Amino acid sequence: MKVLKEVLIPAVKAFKILEEKAKQKELNYIQKNTYDILKKFVKIDEKKAEELKVELSKIEKLREKHIILLIDFLPQDKDELKTVLYKDYNMFKEEEKNQILEILKK
Repeated sequence: MKVLKEVLIPAVKAFKILEEKAKQKELNYIQKNTYDILKKFVKIDEKKAEELKVELSKIEKLREKHIILLIDFLPQDKDELKTVLYKDYNMFKEEEKNQILEILKK
């Protein structure tokens, strides 16, 4: 199999893709394990993830990789936000951090 393009997607979207694929045919070992893990940890539906993506995209400093991580982990406080954003945490102003957390709490 040849990889044509890599695209970052939230975990909920990966879960939905695997769920649809499972309806068509049996998942292979890796797909099945991934599906089982995502089933346990996906916290929101695809519609909510898309809404969050649109809202978070309005914050200029947030890159796509940040947005995907924020949607997947849904940090609820600044300590969790710092963990998700890791080395990029300090590039955000305090008001931007608060704005991110407010969006994620909706």
